[in-house]
Amino acid sequence: MQSLTVSRTIDAPKSAIRAAMDDIEAFMLAAGFDDVTVDGDEITIRNRVGIATIELTLERVDAPDATLAYEQREGIFESMRTVYRLDDADRGTRIEATTDFSLDVALVGDLLDSTIIRRQRTKELEAQFDYLESTVE
Repeated sequence: MQSLTVSRTIDAPKSAIRAAMDDIEAFMLAAGFDDVTVDGDEITIRNRVGIATIELTLERVDAPDATLAYEQREGIFESMRTVYRLDDADRGTRIEATTDFSLDVALVGDLLDSTIIRRQRTKELEAQFDYLESTVE
C-alpha cells in the first residue's frame, strides 16, 4: 500500500472551505480531470495520464473526522481511498488530503508505476487546493 499526503493552510474559515468542497463536480474538475460525472454518492472521473486514459468510479464514504472521503469501486487500482480533513490553524484552516492506494499490476503493467501515480496525484491535490484558495477569497 502506498500513501501520499498533501496539506496547505488556507486563510479562510472551515465553513467556507467546506462549502466550496460541497460542489463535488467543480471540486473534482479543479484537480484537472478531463471529465467528472456525479450521481448521488457515485463519482466517475476520466483523465489522461501520459499515454493512458484512466477511468475511475468512486463512491463517497464516511470516515472519522473527514470533510470528504471516497474509495474506488472500479478502476486501475487494487484499492484507492482519499480522505480530506479540515483543522483550525493559526491563520485560517489547514486542509490535508491523504490518498492510500495499491496498484493492480495486471491492469497497470508497464504504463504506470507508483512514482507516476504519486506525482500525478500530488499535482491533482495541489490544483484542488489552488481552487479552494481562489474560491474562498
